[in-house]
Amino acid sequence: MITWLWSHVNALLTTLARLVRTPVATLLNVGVLGIALALPAGLYVGLANIQGYARSLAANPQLSVFLALDAGDADVAGTETRLRGHPGVASVRYVPRDEALTQIKSRTGLADVVDSLKENPLPDAFVVQPRDATPQVLEQLRDELRGWPGVAHVQLDAVWARRLEAGLKLARLAVWLLATLFAFALVAVTFNTIRLQILTRREEIEVAKLIGATDPFIRRPLLYFGAVQGLAGGLTAWAIVAISLYWLNGGLADLSQLYGTRLELQQLSARDGLSLLLFSAVLGWFGAWLSVNQHLARLDLR
Repeated sequence: MITWLWSHVNALLTTLARLVRTPVATLLNVGVLGIALALPAGLYVGLANIQGYARSLAANPQLSVFLALDAGDADVAGTETRLRGHPGVASVRYVPRDEALTQIKSRTGLADVVDSLKENPLPDAFVVQPRDATPQVLEQLRDELRGWPGVAHVQLDAVWARRLEAGLKLARLAVWLLATLFAFALVAVTFNTIRLQILTRREEIEVAKLIGATDPFIRRPLLYFGAVQGLAGGLTAWAIVAISLYWLNGGLADLSQLYGTRLELQQLSARDGLSLLLFSAVLGWFGAWLSVNQHLARLDLR
C-alpha cells in the first residue's frame, strides 16, 4: 500500500516539476484552458443572477387592479368588497393613489420629478393575490376583473416573469451546448500537449520499457500531467469569473445609487466552483488518457 501511494506521489511531484521547468508553455496552455472554461462558466453565473433577480421580483403571481382616475370612495369600497368576496382571490391589499406616489418618490430616485407634478397622475389600485397560480386561471380572472365598473386596467404582474423564464431556459440550453464545445476543446488541447510530451520523451520511454517499466508506470505521470493542467485551467477560469464579477459590481454600485435600488451580481458558489474544478481536472485526465493510449501503442520497441 505504501509503495502504491508513494508511486502516485512521486508521479505527481514529477509532473509538477515538469510544469515548472516550462513556465511559458504551461502559462499559455493554462491560459487557453482558463479562457475556454470561463466563457460558459461566466454565462452560467450571469443566467443564475438574472433568474434569481426575476424570482425575487415576482415570486408569486399578482394582479394589479387600477381604478379610473375619477373613481370615488364608493367605487373604491365597492370594488374592495367584490374582490374580498371573490372565490378566486386569496388576499387583497389596497394602495391609495397618494401612497403609490410616495413609494415612487422614495424608491426610484425621481423625487424632483414627482415634486414638480401639479397633481397626482396615479389612480387608486388593489394588489390581488389569486388562489390559483395556473396561467389559464390567472388570465380568466384578469379578463373578469377588467369588466367590472370603475376598473380602468388590470395588470398581470407575472407574465413578464414567465416570458423571462422561457428565455432563460433557452439560454441555459445554449450555455450547455457552449460548455460541451469548449469541453471538447479542452480535451483536444490536453491530447496534443500529452502527444508532444510522449514524442519528446520517446527515447526515455523506450529505455524504461526495455528495463521492465510497465505501461501503468509510464502512463501515470502523463495522466497526472493532464489532470493537473486541467485543474489549473479550472482555477484560472474561476479567477477570471470572480474578477470580472467584482469589476461589474463596482459599476453596478454607481447604477444602484442612481436608481435607489440594490443591484449586485452573486459570485460563483463554492459548490459550483468545486464542480468546475472537478470537471476541468476530469477532462484533462481524459484527454491525457486518450493521447497516452494511442501514442504508447505506436512506440516501436523492437
